[in-house]
This record gives sequence, C-alpha cells and structure tokens, in this order.
Amino acid sequence: MPSMQFGAGLPLTASNEPVQIRDFAQALDAAGFDYLTMAGHILSAEAGRYAERPTPTYAGPFHDPFVLFAYLAASTRRIRFRPNVLILPLFPTALVAKQAAEVQMVSGGRFELGVGISWSPDEYAALGQDFSTRGARLAEQVQVLRKLWSEPFVTFKGRWHDIQGLGLNRLPGQPIPIWFGATNTERPLRRVARHADGFVPLGPPAEPIARVRAYMAEYGREPSALALGSGLPAGPGGPGAWIEAARGLEALGITHVTITAPADLPRDQALARIIEARQALAGVLT
Repeated sequence: MPSMQFGAGLPLTASNEPVQIRDFAQALDAAGFDYLTMAGHILSAEAGRYAERPTPTYAGPFHDPFVLFAYLAASTRRIRFRPNVLILPLFPTALVAKQAAEVQMVSGGRFELGVGISWSPDEYAALGQDFSTRGARLAEQVQVLRKLWSEPFVTFKGRWHDIQGLGLNRLPGQPIPIWFGATNTERPLRRVARHADGFVPLGPPAEPIARVRAYMAEYGREPSALALGSGLPAGPGGPGAWIEAARGLEALGITHVTITAPADLPRDQALARIIEARQALAGVLT
C-alpha cells in the first residue's frame, strides 16, 4: 500500500499579499508536505446574504486556482497543487482543459484537479449556467476533459459539448487526476463511483466511502483504485489526539490527509501547528 500523503489547504480567504502565500507554500514544501489545496467560488456575495451558511464560504474574495497555482509552482520544488474543489459546471470545459494542462506543464506535472457542483443558484445564474443540470453536466465535462488531455484533436458530441476535430494539440506529459467532492446522497456518490480518480467526502467519511465502493463494484471498477481524502484538524489535543484520529482515517482506507489548524490561531502559529502535526503523523503512519 502506498504511504499516506499529507497536505494542507489555503484559507478560503487567503492573504491578499502574494509573498505571504508564497512563503506559506514554500514552508510546506520544505516540511515535506505532498500537496496544497484551495477552495472557493468565482464570485463573492455580501456577508449575511446566506444566513444558513458560514460567511467565509461565500463572501471571499477568493483567488483563482489556476493563476495562483502557476505562481506557486514557480517558487516550490515538489509539492503538488489541487483545487478542492473547482465548481466545474460554472466553466467552459475546454477552457478548464487548457488551463489545467498549462499548469501541469509549468509545474512539472504537479497539478491535480478537484471538481464539484456547489450550492449557489445565484452564482450559476450570474455566470449563465443551468443550476438544475449541473450534476449531469459535470459528468459529461469529465469525459471531455480526459479526451482533451489524451487526444491532440477531439471529436465528441454530447448533450452540452459539440467538438469536431479540435483540441489542445499539446497534451499533458502525464494524466491529470480528477478528484470529486460530493455530498452523501446517491446521485453524487454514483458520479464519484463512475468517474473519479479520487474522492473527498463532504462530512464524516465512513458511510460515503462504503457506498462509493459498493457502487464501484456495480460498475466493474476496482474500489482500491480510488484515492480517498479527508481533513484532520490539528486541535489542542496534541500529537496523541492527532495520531488517534489519523489511525481511524487510515483504517477507512484514507490515502490523503489534509491537516487543518484551528481557525482562531494567528497565521504563523497555524502554519507551525500544521507542520508539527505532519511531523507527528508521518513518524507513525505507513
């Protein structure tokens, strides 16, 4: 079994100072982290608009992952980069294929794509996309992305795509893994089982992982081929508590652990806590 991978995420509303973000990524790179994720929307809304949701999840401002990861790739050596998640149905598929392939090239093969459908009909309306069909469109988009990354010129006719002999004509040097974030309901989990290279459950992981594995078996896919991600809070309990939590994730088959620090820690202390947790976990997990 491959060794467990350790990552960290940029805060949803990461610093407006590029040098601070660069320093954060470089510190993770030097500390042996395997990947860096970031989440966010294209558009922001005023605080208080969605009272049922935490303000940072929609107020922003958010960074663009392709631009930011290209910048960070130039100043790091080994750490990989993954949007977690890109709201794929908000974007033209060919544009995502192009941008992802370019980041893969300039980073030396260190880019992965995390996708999801998100929750905001207002953002879909603002970007001229249909909210009600976003799940089905995402499934078709993933098929098209893989063709655009593997064939110089593509012919594909689907419900939302009509490509006749066009393509990037410069293919990624290696496949770009596609991760899915999904809620614990049947249709999203079946999309994961059919299409995903990796899966990050949005909530407690045990039940959705079991269901996805069962669906994969239905579709003739080997469940062990799916990479699995989960968050691990580096809370005040210290290394003992972190290791116990990580052991539980390991038992579920989690392959990628994203370490987070408490939200109330200042930036420098949060970074130190994340690095401390990674060092504690890497010393005992396979």
